[in-house]
Amino acid sequence: VAGERRRRGLSREETARRARISPQYLAYIEEQPAEPTTATLLALAGALGTTAAALRGGGVDRPPGQGHALLHPRLDDLDDDECRRLLSTHGVGRVAVTAPDGHPAVVPVNYEVVDGSIVFRTRPGSLPAAAAGKEVAFQVDHVDEAMSRGWSVLAVGPATTVTDPDAVRNLARRAHTEPWAGGTRDEWVSVRPTRLTGKRITPAGGPVHR
Repeated sequence: VAGERRRRGLSREETARRARISPQYLAYIEEQPAEPTTATLLALAGALGTTAAALRGGGVDRPPGQGHALLHPRLDDLDDDECRRLLSTHGVGRVAVTAPDGHPAVVPVNYEVVDGSIVFRTRPGSLPAAAAGKEVAFQVDHVDEAMSRGWSVLAVGPATTVTDPDAVRNLARRAHTEPWAGGTRDEWVSVRPTRLTGKRITPAGGPVHR
């Protein structure tokens, strides 16, 4: 609700007036885990020019980026330090590799950042394991669908298989999560970034870093 209201440049008071509810109740809906009635949702949807299903997050399974663009977007390049900060310590990213049949492929993996390198677990002989011994691209992004803003970071560098037993045990010990794909994935691949680039989309006049 708050995202739709801000995207349309409406104040809380004006939105409440259009929906025929009090500004205090609208504030409660926006700021608390509220369960408004169907009538209230329909009234808010009408006031905001959208649907009740959308206000309830009905589009969460859609590919990101199908929402409305900002009225005045600002696209900024990210410096090396900001790229490294956004890569952070762990999450889900995508590694671009050349498959054994010679075709390009992009595979999502759970990753960690350890001593400046991007590392992920996979199975020997799997598609992500094909990254080892090659220069690869690794991409991480975040899309705030409600606010139509986000960022993307691209790391490029050589990938190697981690073979030292002590290093493997250290990576397993420091891992924050198990691979979402499940199964036994005990081969670690490390990507040492030699080039980092990134972009961020924010409203014009808004803060560059958050």
